[in-house]
Amino acid sequence: MLSLVWFRRDLRVDDHPALTRAAAEGPVLPVYVAEPDLWAGADASGRHFAFLEESLRSLREDLARAGQPLILRAGEAVEVLARLQAKHRFTRIVTHPETGNALARARFARVRDWARGRGLDWLELAEGQGAVLPAPVLPPVAEGTGALPGMRALGLAEDPCRFRQPGGRAAGLALLQGWLEARGEGYAPSQATALMAERTGSRLSPYLAFGLVSAREVRAAVAGSARGRALGLQLGRRAAALAAVPDEPEGLADRGPWARGETGLPYIDAAMRALAAGGWLDGPSRGLLAAVGLHHLGLDPAAVGLHLARLSTDHDPAILWREIARAGEGRVPDPVALGRRLDPEGAFLRRWLPELQRVPAAHLHAPWLWPPARRLLAGRYPEPVVDPANATREARLMRARLAPPRSRPGLDPLIEGPQRPARRRGDGTQMALDL
Repeated sequence: MLSLVWFRRDLRVDDHPALTRAAAEGPVLPVYVAEPDLWAGADASGRHFAFLEESLRSLREDLARAGQPLILRAGEAVEVLARLQAKHRFTRIVTHPETGNALARARFARVRDWARGRGLDWLELAEGQGAVLPAPVLPPVAEGTGALPGMRALGLAEDPCRFRQPGGRAAGLALLQGWLEARGEGYAPSQATALMAERTGSRLSPYLAFGLVSAREVRAAVAGSARGRALGLQLGRRAAALAAVPDEPEGLADRGPWARGETGLPYIDAAMRALAAGGWLDGPSRGLLAAVGLHHLGLDPAAVGLHLARLSTDHDPAILWREIARAGEGRVPDPVALGRRLDPEGAFLRRWLPELQRVPAAHLHAPWLWPPARRLLAGRYPEPVVDPANATREARLMRARLAPPRSRPGLDPLIEGPQRPARRRGDGTQMALDL
């Protein structure tokens, strides 16, 4: 039986239930389709495509070693697969469940309906339990391998990301091995500062998001290790998020001072610049970015989520929109106090905000309180677009009015429950503060 295996966010050969099942019953056409409509989506970016290109190159090499190279096509998925079916007469499509954004889920449904309408067997296989599956042996099928279109052909703008993690399965496996051997020593997500998270965190999220390594492979690798327990808990939360893909709100990515890293709130600006330059940021810092955008600056959730999505190499819609909802409904953070906890020595701020090199450590997280600030920072670093203390207080008071304490016993009414964001003081990068 000839089967077509449709690759999407599962760009590996090892521990691939769909590929293993199809290969056990006959030849396989392994296919990846680049769809212009998906790449035109508001959450897509050039850094995603660059990571994908490197990852598909790796997948093609691994499939070729297994016996059958990857078949790359561009266009609308139903049309592409219909042409391949007319030529090869495959009788089954085997694939993994869709966990992408709303456009991807709609595309998945169209392909499934088309396949069933043509009388083709349709088989979706989720990642299972038990042992990691080895790479299968694939009999060769005569078919041109094709090539991906370029970023310009897909309407993607240049997206420099100097410190982006490289794509490809080998890079993900090397990162995991390095974490197990050395970097993960002392791994404690709840206690990590920004720089500690960068050094000791696994940083596997892009490789999991694109399916270059499977969660089951990671669990197997860390089994029995003390540091692996914390990572296992994170993998469990990830699996729960993927099991219930939320609907993302519609909107446009923000282009204001928050998105540019020019709010005048040092930790927020440093975190945004770090994410823009590397495509990765630790979870607490990313959560703080979202919370400040929503609560203190009053940005639309879609604008916040879409901007973070475009910057994050590890963008996974099921996880992102769940975290945006949590940021909107969870605690209202004090950005200065939390920034100090995440960067107590100020090294993270000094790395990403060279404008503040002359600011003493005591004032680094709140440079507007430094007496020479207006004279020495004017034109170099903006004054805050909001008064962080007032914005935090307003947001917490608004929450208290909207959610009476009795509705959720045992919780602090100033930081728990539904809430509207604090009023924004303006979009300019040189806003005066009433202190």
